[in-house]
Amino acid sequence: MAVDATMPTTVVSATGTNTGSSSSSSGTSTTTGIADNFQTFLTLLTTQLQNQNPLDPLDTNQFTAQLVQFAGVEQQLKSNDQLKSLVALEKSAQGTQALIYVGNNVAVDGSVAQFDGSKATWNFVAPKESNATISITNSVGQTVYSGKYILTEGNASFVWDGKGNDGTQWPAGTYKMSATAKDSSGNAVAISTEVQGVVDSVDLTADPPLLSIGGQNYTTSQIKRIVRSSTSS
Repeated sequence: MAVDATMPTTVVSATGTNTGSSSSSSGTSTTTGIADNFQTFLTLLTTQLQNQNPLDPLDTNQFTAQLVQFAGVEQQLKSNDQLKSLVALEKSAQGTQALIYVGNNVAVDGSVAQFDGSKATWNFVAPKESNATISITNSVGQTVYSGKYILTEGNASFVWDGKGNDGTQWPAGTYKMSATAKDSSGNAVAISTEVQGVVDSVDLTADPPLLSIGGQNYTTSQIKRIVRSSTSS
């Protein structure tokens, strides 16, 4: 059991219905939009002009303001449709990005790793050289391994072979790592941990998509690096 002071190599629009004088066509939209009533609006406006009192005509500025307001609302609605399309494209891009990680060995923020019967790997980030106490517990909270190690400043990895302090070989399953550390002056040092494992699958129905690593779910934003698998046995 040892702390490897070097990190593994990183690899790093709906068409509405238009009403004309002689023909009509129906689109795919199930609701009537403001643009679909534009011709009706113009017809009502023309009728209003034709039937206004000649002795007391309406201010033409009112008609102009109505047209401008109508056009502004129509443009805003079209902009909203475009934004919906952009959101849909972004979700599609997130799904495509998530699929890239399937089958890759990655490091993510966390302390729970999956022991596959061969090994389980955690990564540490220490802000300074420190003396660390590492403890590994199983799914029911039982301590299966503990030890003291000297961590250098920077990144380091800890690979557990599944053996307890008494030599007992523990079965495959989910295990949690906790680490506390102090510097040479006895002051506490905050140690952050990362979990390393292979992405088994991606849930594209979730928003954002979730990556499954050792039975735990993570988002792509939690991935720190892709780790190239070692060629040595």
